[in-house]
Amino acid sequence: MARSPAPCGPLSLLTLARLWMLLSAQKPEPQAPEYAHSIRLDGDIILGGLFPVHARGDHGAACGELKKEKGIHRLEAMLFAIDLINKDPELLPNVTLGARVLDTCSRDTYALEQSLTFVQALIERDPSDVRCASGDPPVFARPDKVVGVIGAAASSVSIMVANILRLFEIPQISYASTAPELSDNTRYDFFSRVVPPDSYQAQAMLDIVMAMGWNYVSTLASEGSYGESGVESFIQISRESGGPCIAQSLKIPREPKPGEFDKILLRLMETSNARAVIMFANEDDIRRILDAAKRHNQTGHFLWVGSDSWGSKISPVIQQESVAEGAVTILPKRASVPAFDRYFRSRSLSNNRRNVWFAEFWEENFVCKLGMHGKRPGSPKKCTGLEKVGRDSSYEQEGKVQFVMDAVYAMAHALHRMHQDLCLGIPGLCSRMSSIDGKELLSYVRAVNFNGSAKTPVVFNENGDAPGRYDIYQYQITNKTAEYRIIGQWTDQLHLNLDAMQWANGDTSVPSSVCSLPCQMGERKKTVKGVPCCWHCEPCEGYYFQASEFTCELCPYDQRPNLNRTGCQPIPIIKLEWHSPWALVPIFVSILGILATTFVMVTFVRYNDTPIVRASGREMSYVLLTGIFLCYVITFPMIATPGLATCSFRRIFLGLGMCFSYSALLTKTNRIHRIFEQGKRSVTAPRFISPASQLAITFSLISVQLLGVVLWFAMDPPHAVVDYGEQRTQDPGNARGVLKCDISDLSLICSLGYSILLMVTCTVYAIKTRGVPETFNEAKPIGFTMYTTCIIWLAFIPIFFGTAQSAERMYIQTTTLTMSLSLSASVALGMLYMPKVYIIIFHPEQNVPKHKRSFKAIVTAATMTSKLSQLASERPNGEVKTELCETKDTNATLSTKTTYVSYANHAI
Repeated sequence: MARSPAPCGPLSLLTLARLWMLLSAQKPEPQAPEYAHSIRLDGDIILGGLFPVHARGDHGAACGELKKEKGIHRLEAMLFAIDLINKDPELLPNVTLGARVLDTCSRDTYALEQSLTFVQALIERDPSDVRCASGDPPVFARPDKVVGVIGAAASSVSIMVANILRLFEIPQISYASTAPELSDNTRYDFFSRVVPPDSYQAQAMLDIVMAMGWNYVSTLASEGSYGESGVESFIQISRESGGPCIAQSLKIPREPKPGEFDKILLRLMETSNARAVIMFANEDDIRRILDAAKRHNQTGHFLWVGSDSWGSKISPVIQQESVAEGAVTILPKRASVPAFDRYFRSRSLSNNRRNVWFAEFWEENFVCKLGMHGKRPGSPKKCTGLEKVGRDSSYEQEGKVQFVMDAVYAMAHALHRMHQDLCLGIPGLCSRMSSIDGKELLSYVRAVNFNGSAKTPVVFNENGDAPGRYDIYQYQITNKTAEYRIIGQWTDQLHLNLDAMQWANGDTSVPSSVCSLPCQMGERKKTVKGVPCCWHCEPCEGYYFQASEFTCELCPYDQRPNLNRTGCQPIPIIKLEWHSPWALVPIFVSILGILATTFVMVTFVRYNDTPIVRASGREMSYVLLTGIFLCYVITFPMIATPGLATCSFRRIFLGLGMCFSYSALLTKTNRIHRIFEQGKRSVTAPRFISPASQLAITFSLISVQLLGVVLWFAMDPPHAVVDYGEQRTQDPGNARGVLKCDISDLSLICSLGYSILLMVTCTVYAIKTRGVPETFNEAKPIGFTMYTTCIIWLAFIPIFFGTAQSAERMYIQTTTLTMSLSLSASVALGMLYMPKVYIIIFHPEQNVPKHKRSFKAIVTAATMTSKLSQLASERPNGEVKTELCETKDTNATLSTKTTYVSYANHAI
């Protein structure tokens, strides 16, 4: 009974049956020509075979020239494998394998027609539609039932045949079809293969490209399932894994027109940076594209990466060795089968009559003619039949022989396991195997696991695919000898020996195939829209660093980019060091000032009761000297490393020294002014001119400064900060963080402002008292002191605030401030006290009381002498409450008592 599966595909079973009967009716004598273009071997179990014995025909012809290697070698490999299996007592004992081998002529449509032979036994013929001329019912020869098919070679042929075989549930094992779409188990569920699919090959080729560092490639495919599916798989895997960009994806037509390959090459040259070309093309197309590259003088430009259709074949590169040099090709891992070599070399016309194409092969191989009916008309010699393969002709085992034998053995092992399970050890075919179920046989096929002819495991996954195992070759020219050399392998992952690779002109460095050169460290990629492998390199500038391949990010405020701008590093922190020239000069001046001030104070203390010290106003002098001392001391906190204690001292003493000094001087000048003005109107002494009053006034003025400091402490406690903005230069390499106290310019102005106000007020009083006579002590020295001090601080302001943007701001401002304070103190110390100390130390004879006229006598000496004398005589004597005292002229006879005004014994 014939099977009646549900129709699937473009042709229903009924249509196929009628088609077959019509073909049979047109051949009333099928026995003679039926096997004229096929091979038939009798056996208990018949296997089908599909081989490209002939090339595709030209000008409408179905078949063309004979293919010696791809056709005859592979076909003989199947016959040889069947012979070995039939002789093996362990594999299918007492069961003989037969074969029905067909020629596909390398054309999918022709192969489809031929494959109908395999399913004719499964088609039930309806004799009602056919009548013999005599009226008798027709008698049909019972065709062989094919249980499994070995083949085909080309993926396009396998796809076409698989659609028919799955309708009749006939398992199929290919030895060369690698198209990825054949892995679809929902469409090609009865298809298996002993070669890995091109998806593995595409992955291997992608790994090769990535190992070379190529990120910009073109693809070239022959039109058809093999080429298009391979390229599509490569592109898809590349896109999913973030692989190289595809510059161009070109296709070679099935029937290329003249000049087609020149056009393709010129197209490839449009993207000349994409030197690597991924090729899934047949060997004829490979040869012609290499020839086009040679004609256009592109030797050494393109970096060819060929699929297994190129492999290690000589035919694509013959006479084009220089253009093909450096080509990297891939081939399923294989091994030569020595037993087949011995078998094939022993074949002759006399012992190989079962191969109906062997005579044609004989003529092609030995370039001779067999009798009058030979296939080579005009051949120069006749064949003797005594020629020997490998002796009288070149011979090299075709690369797929191993896989053909593995496919036959896979089917045999599946049948053997099936025989063991169904026949339970009974020799020969039992009744349960008289009609083999295709689905059941398929399950046994998918379960096989044995070592093949190359001693590698033959297994299938759930899609019927073999594992991916590839050898990587490179076509190299060494000493004018061109050959393929194995440079690596791929088994789930790539193992490539880059040191063994060699490129054009013997160069060992890997050439580039990139759209854009890699960016340097610290540069980001600005990609070209739509082409992620093409970019412009933009440096990360300023305080930006390279955060990723495509972005620059700003470093934190306290950091700057490192040297290669791949990250950030802390900005160096600086402070004014003790050994810095900016610090040494102020320190030196300050130390001299402290020593001088200390010397003056010690001198004054030692000679505390002498007239000069008493006349200077001892109490106010000590206050003033304290202020001068503080002005010198402030240099050290200003230079010391900022911290809580240092910053606290800076706040307290920054304006306090000046406040002490100018409060005392202001009190003095104000007292002089009031006494002078009062003396013009009357001889009555002004109020608050006693030493106690002067101290009270002075400390009242100082308390204002101290109150401001206390409020400053309360509102903003002192602390040290690192100012990264002060020296944040355009060049991050020069950026520095400045360790400083948290004292802003405004706070500094406020702290010094009060002291400067006292200084200005004191200067005003100094100007008002400029007319006081010379004998009126200290008025003029105070005036000179204040004028000089104003000049110093007027110079301070532009220097201090004018350097706010300078990189040396910290150094300049600190030095300027400390030097201004020291100079102000030095001016006061030098003008007010050094002359007195000089007299005390070097001229003690002058440090005695002297007779002096009253200040009224000095003011109105000419007109009011008698009045001033009367007023002076009326004032009470005393050092504290009045400025009137009695003295005797040591140079004159004191016959009478002289009364005059003297201020020498009071602090002014």
